[in-house]
Formats: sequence, structure tokens, C-alpha cells
Amino acid sequence: MTKTEILDKRASSPEERVLLGRILDLAERSYRRSTPEHSPFLSPAEQAAADDALKMSGASGYCFRGGYDGAERAVCLFLPDWMDGESAEREALCAVAAELPRGVELGHRDVLGSLMGLGLKRETVGDIVVADGRAQVLLLRSTLDIVLSQWESIGRAGIEPRGIELAELSAIAPELRAVSATVQSLRLDSVLAAGFSIPRSRASELIAAGRAAINHRECRRQDAAVAVGDTISCRGLGKCVLREVTGQSRKGRTVVKIDRYV
Repeated sequence: MTKTEILDKRASSPEERVLLGRILDLAERSYRRSTPEHSPFLSPAEQAAADDALKMSGASGYCFRGGYDGAERAVCLFLPDWMDGESAEREALCAVAAELPRGVELGHRDVLGSLMGLGLKRETVGDIVVADGRAQVLLLRSTLDIVLSQWESIGRAGIEPRGIELAELSAIAPELRAVSATVQSLRLDSVLAAGFSIPRSRASELIAAGRAAINHRECRRQDAAVAVGDTISCRGLGKCVLREVTGQSRKGRTVVKIDRYV
């Protein structure tokens, strides 16, 4: 399948077509030159779209890494035969930490805004973790000098950023709410309704409006099958994971356990 055919079939917008075109070009260049290449940071939905496009192209030797296990935003690394993923990750990514002044309430949005104020593009910044009185930021290594030399404040709070090793990152486990429910069947409308505690009719409306996704891939089919381990997301509601199917109720309904991200 040609690049144009892949983009015609997979890209859902002009912006996504440009992004996927760049990624396919990187895969081709890495294969042709036997050199490591990497994409900018990608959202989960962009990662899913890139993975689908690369599989359609027959590409191999790539992986998604975000600096630590469980990172939401990640780059797509293209690996020549002589390089492994960890080495490529260290070459492409870096991390910066900054201690926050005591008594100052700052969050993810404040940190991101201050970095964008340096002229950085969103695609050069990965996950941002604000906890225990400090901010940790994943970056493309090409931006490190700018951040260390120019990032002097978050809002009105002065900071002194320093580079840290990826192994020093202290990722925070997401806060989850366990939901136990019964569903008529493991189809998208039923699981989405159970996961977000909304009527099934409302879940059907959201799916029809294109707001729901399975594993970050938009899905407009109410009867789409959901499997254990699948991530169900819905714009405006958040995301949840079908964690377990525990059996059948006395009325013949399927008993499930769902983790909802809070």
C-alpha cells in the first residue's frame, strides 16, 4: 500500500494527514539510512493513529516511549537493527525538574503555560508531573538548552530548573475509582454507560456523536465489542478501563469491574 493510499484511508483530518505523513517519512528514512529517528510527542489518540498507519505500511522496528512506564504522551522511536529502545529513548528524550516555592499552588496548566511562554511547541513537551513540591517535565532533548537557560518562573514563582536522568522520574500512579456493575453484554454502549454511571441511551448519543473511543480510536458503533484491558474514553467524561469480567448474575447479565480515572 502506498503512502498516499494509507493517508487517504487512515487520516481523519488535514492535520492528522500531515502528522501521519511525517511519521511515515521518518520510518522510511530510518530504514533507508539505518539511523535512529523519532517523532514529536504524540497524544494517545495520535499514537494509535500512527501505529495503525505504520502497520498498514509494513513498517517494523518502532516503539512508543514517553520517558517512564505509563507515560501518556510518547514519541515514536524508529530503531535501526543495532540500537535498542532504551538507548534511543535516552538519546531522544530528557527530563527537567524544578522545586516549587512553599505555599504556592501550581498545577499542570501553570507549568505548561510557562513553557509555552518560552516559545516551545506543545509537541516538544511530554508528560508534566507536579507533586511533592516540585515539577517534573519530559522534553525532546533538542529543547534542553532553551529550558535550562530561559525557564526562570512559573507564573510569578521563581524557579531554578535542573536536568535529571529519566531513571530519577517519580511518576504518580493515576487515581482510579473502582466500579462494579452488570451489563447486558460487552458492547461499547453498555460498558461506557456502566463505566461513567450514565443511562445507556445517553451513552448511545455520545457514541453516535463521535465522542467515544476504544483504545484511543474513535468508534461510532454502539455494538462494538469491548475486551478486558480495553480503554474506553469519552470526550467530556474522561476514560475508564474494563479491568475484569467476573461472571454472570442470576438474571444472566455480565458482571464486570471497571477502573474509572478520576
